[in-house]
Parts: sequence; C-alpha cells; structure tokens
Amino acid sequence: MSGKKHIILEQTLELKLPNELVDKLKKIKLLLLDVDGVLTDGSITWFSGQGFTRTYHTHDGYGIRHIQKLGIMIGVISGGQSQDLKERLQFLGIKYFILGSEDKLTSLNELVEQTKIPLENICFMGDDLFDIPALEKVGLAVTVPNAVPEVKEIAHFITTLPGGKGAVRQVIDAIRKAQNLTGL
Repeated sequence: MSGKKHIILEQTLELKLPNELVDKLKKIKLLLLDVDGVLTDGSITWFSGQGFTRTYHTHDGYGIRHIQKLGIMIGVISGGQSQDLKERLQFLGIKYFILGSEDKLTSLNELVEQTKIPLENICFMGDDLFDIPALEKVGLAVTVPNAVPEVKEIAHFITTLPGGKGAVRQVIDAIRKAQNLTGL
C-alpha cells in the first residue's frame, strides 16, 4: 500500500465516490476496529480507587448495531481488555473480538479463521504503529486524522472526523452506500 494516495472520506460522502474506493467498499464483509484512538479519542478518565473508563460516540454505536443488522460483521482487536470495553462490546452485539493483544496481525489472522472472511473482504481501522501489520494485509485500510504519520501513509483513506467522534460511523455509512444497504 505504500506510495498510494489516500482519500479523505468526508469528501467522498458528499461527492461521487471514486471508483477504486467504491470497489473496495463493495467487497467489505467484516469491519474490524481498534479501540483506543478509533472507537474512542484515546482519552481515559481515571477515577481514584476505581480505575478508568473510556468515552464512546453514540453515532458510532448506532452505526455498528445498524450495519450488523444489514449483514456486515463487526469485530474488535484491542490491546486493552478492561471491563468497560467488554461491556461496550456486549451492548453493541459485537461477537468477534480479540482483547489484550498488541499483535494485531496474529489477531487479524485468528479472526479470519473464526469468520472465514478473506482478507480482501476486510476493512480494518487503526491509528497507531502496532496496527500497521494488519492494515497492510486487509483489503481496505482506514485511519483517522489523529493517527500517527506512518499509519496515514499506508491507509487507503482517512476519515475527517477523529477517533471517538464519529469516524467509525463515517466508514460504516460509506460501506452502506457503496453496497446499497438499506433498512432498519
């Protein structure tokens, strides 16, 4: 993927999607997400004596639940494994996840085995250095504007909304539109 130009997603939603991007979006059967920096803005709130929590965006959550009903699988690969994350995954009905692993490529391969979805039909959203090996293998690599430069360099496209602020929903909406998925 190195050397390819990425596309800024918000512009594609308002204009006609470039054919190359539409072709990739049409193939997606599994959307894999990193958590910190993608599903969240990377911030944590620490409660003395109680631990921490993350903040998630409701638009992302609604989009996740909705697109699963339309037949697109959602998965999570995260180095974290906190209780708040486990509860969020359960609330959203996400069945495919690997927690507590920073080896994203091995985790990706495990989820490919579980779901039987080929790499070319997977979109992965990541934002940090240890996401790169997985981003390089999937059919569609997406990142957020607050990602590290090395990830931005290899991404097929970059959302305009930051992680934890609706970026996941932008990708979900692009998949829905490209695949002409409708319904509630």
